[in-house]
Amino acid sequence: MNRASIILVVLVLALPLVFAALLAVGPIEDVYAFPARILPSNVEWTNFSDAMKRLPFIRFMLNSVVVACCAATGAVLTSAMAGYAFARLNWRRKKFCTLLLIAALVVPAQLLLIPQFLLFTNLGWVNTYKPLIVPAWLGGGAFNVYLFWQFFRTISRNYDDAAKLDGASHWTILTRILMPMSKPAVATVALLSFVYHWQDFQKPLIYLSDFQTYTMALGLRMYQVTGGGWMNLVMAASLIALIPVLVAFLILQKHIGAPKIFNHDVPKC
Repeated sequence: MNRASIILVVLVLALPLVFAALLAVGPIEDVYAFPARILPSNVEWTNFSDAMKRLPFIRFMLNSVVVACCAATGAVLTSAMAGYAFARLNWRRKKFCTLLLIAALVVPAQLLLIPQFLLFTNLGWVNTYKPLIVPAWLGGGAFNVYLFWQFFRTISRNYDDAAKLDGASHWTILTRILMPMSKPAVATVALLSFVYHWQDFQKPLIYLSDFQTYTMALGLRMYQVTGGGWMNLVMAASLIALIPVLVAFLILQKHIGAPKIFNHDVPKC
């Protein structure tokens, strides 16, 4: 695929975002104008401030940041630990656990909604952030475990052997040797986990009932219900909700790429 084709594909995929941005800066009359207007008749930057005033979006955004950051941290750490166990350790029933891991990749998450809800209800976790964060600290997800497992397999065991000669433990090998050499995998898991928990609507809808604990996804839905007639403000609020995701991508994107493990020196333990 040449550069022109790539640019064309990017432009086509960006059309919905461009359309949302044009609606966000235009007056409400342009939304319902017939025939439809491509460019706004008047640019109104106050739509963004008006959208933030209708509901406590700052509170919703902070709630989502806390949930997404805590869950992403747990997903990276625990899935790396599980991937290390699969890639580096030999233990009983490893093949059986491998089959369970592969099976977990194809099990729809909706099948677990009722058992999880009953479990979290008995634990008294309903209307708290624990159902949204704690599962990420218990393995981080089958896909993330599989990603770390396969990435660790590409790193030579000579690094492990050299570290063991210096008396390094498995935890030291994982955190000070393998993970620094696996920045693409770490960045990928962190970004995917952050985006997943940031835009997750189903679990917050089930477990959160206090208005002050709502995440950004629930806040946007509430805005659509209460102010659905003001589509320009809805689009402005939606664009504001994209800012943390873009910031996370800009921070992590430089680490996402092809691994260069053969150019590394053995890290000091």
